Amino acid sequence: MSRAPASWLALLLASLVLAACVRAPVESTPAPDRDDIAARLQADIDTLADDAMAGRKPGTAGGRSAYAFIERRMGEVGLVSGTNDPGSYWRLPVDLLATEPQSGQLVLGQGRRRVVVPDSDAAVYTPRRRALAFGGPGTGVPVVFVGFGDGSVLGDALAGAVVVMLADSGRDAARREALFRQRATAVLTVLPDAPALARLRAAEERPRLQLASEEQDHLAAWITEAAFADLLGARRWKSLKADAQEASFAPLELNLSVSIEATSDRREFQSENVIGMIPGSVPGSGAVLVLGHWDHLGECAPPEAPDRICNGAADNASGIAMMLELARRLKAGPPLARDIYFLATTAEEPGLLGIRSFVKDPPVALSGIVAAFNLDMMAVAPEGSAVGFIGRGQDPALDAAILAAIARRGRKVGDQSLADSFLQRQDGWALVQAGVPTVLLSATYGTRSVLDPFLATRYHKPSDEAAAVELGAATEDLLLHEDLIRQIADPARYPAKDSARP
Repeated sequence: MSRAPASWLALLLASLVLAACVRAPVESTPAPDRDDIAARLQADIDTLADDAMAGRKPGTAGGRSAYAFIERRMGEVGLVSGTNDPGSYWRLPVDLLATEPQSGQLVLGQGRRRVVVPDSDAAVYTPRRRALAFGGPGTGVPVVFVGFGDGSVLGDALAGAVVVMLADSGRDAARREALFRQRATAVLTVLPDAPALARLRAAEERPRLQLASEEQDHLAAWITEAAFADLLGARRWKSLKADAQEASFAPLELNLSVSIEATSDRREFQSENVIGMIPGSVPGSGAVLVLGHWDHLGECAPPEAPDRICNGAADNASGIAMMLELARRLKAGPPLARDIYFLATTAEEPGLLGIRSFVKDPPVALSGIVAAFNLDMMAVAPEGSAVGFIGRGQDPALDAAILAAIARRGRKVGDQSLADSFLQRQDGWALVQAGVPTVLLSATYGTRSVLDPFLATRYHKPSDEAAAVELGAATEDLLLHEDLIRQIADPARYPAKDSARP
C-alpha cells in the first residue's frame, strides 16, 4: 500500500479531531466547578439542618423558618412564583390535622348486667375532641352483628347503627371503612386475644398527622373475644361465631346495650408547600417538575438524651439544597423551552401529605408534566457510586433518556431491587399514582453497602447532622439531573406524549 502524501495526512488527522470534538458530550453551561457546587450545597444544608431550625417539623417555628428560607433562596437564584396565584407568591397552603388519643371507655350491658370493660380488654379511639355513641334496647339505635362481612348487604339499613364485627386479619381496615361509609355510628371489633389488642394499641395510640381534607370522623372500639364472650355468654358467642362462618350468614341485631366514648387532643394548623419556576420560552410545550420535601421530625430523641433534635441533614436538607443549586444552574444557563417547576413539599415524613395536597389541587396541570424528578436523601454516597434508579419501568421514554444520560456521564445503575423497594416510600409515589412519570435518581439507593450503614446509624436520628453529609456522589447526581432536565426541557430532544400536553 502506498503512503498518503503529507498534506492529505494532515487534513485527515484534522478531520478526525474535529469529528471527535463533535461527538464528545457537551458539558452543561456554565461548566461545572465541583468544589464550588459542593460548597453551595453544604452552605444550604448547614442552614436547613442547623439546631435553630429545630428539626423542621411542620407546624413549628422551625418549620416556618425552613420554608421562609426556601422562599428567600428561590428569589435569590432568580425563580418566579409557581403558584399561578397572584395572592400567594411562593406558598401553596396545606391544611393539616394533628390528633392524639386521650381517653376511651367501652360499657356493655345485657339484661340487668352492666360492665365497664377494663383497659386490659378494650380500647376506644376517635379523631374528634369527644365522641359518644349509645346503642341497644331502649335507645332506638340497633346493635348489629355483621360477622366477617362489611354490612354491604344491608345498605342504608346500617345508618345510625352500632356495628359489631369479627376481626379478620388483612381485611379489617377496609371493612371498617365500608361500615362507616354506610353511616354506622360506631364500629366495635372483636379481637382474638390480648396480644392482638396490644398490637392494636401500639398502632393507634401514637400521634397522627393527616390532611384536614381527609379527616375520617369515626368512633371505633376494640374488645378481646374473652371479654365479649364473658358478657354475652360462652354458648351464645360460640353459636354466633359458627353462624358467621356460614356462606348463608346474614347480619343480625343483638340484644346488647353498648356505650362507647372517646376523647382526643386535636390541633388544626396550616403548613406550606413552596413552589417557584423558570418560565419556558415555548408556552404550551409542557413542564418539568423538580421536587423534594423540606420537613423532618423535629425533636425525636428521649427527653433525657443529650441531643434531642433530628436535624435531617441528608433527609432531606440535602434534597432541598440540590433543588436550589439545580435551579441556580438552570437559570444561569441557556434558555429552556419548557417551564421548570421547583416544589418543596411539607409533611412528607408523616405520610407524603404535602405532595398529596399538591396532587389534589395542582397549580399546573398534571397532564402537562412530561417528567418529574424527586430529590430525597441525596448526600450519603461517596464519589463514583452507582446510581439508584427509583421509578424505573414506569415510562419507557423516560427510562431510555435516563439510562443514556447515566452512560454519557460514565456512571452505572445500581442494585435495581434495592431501588424498587423504595418506590412507595417517597413523594414521587403520589405523582406516579396520578399518572405523572416520576423518578428518584440518587447514589444513596445504589448499593446496600452505602445505604445500610446510613439507615443503621443516622436515619431519623439526631446523628443526621450537616457535618456528616457526603457530597461526592451528590455533586455527580446534581450534574446528572442538570443534563437530563436540559434534554427533557427541549421538545425537539424529548417530545411530549399526546397525553402529556397541557
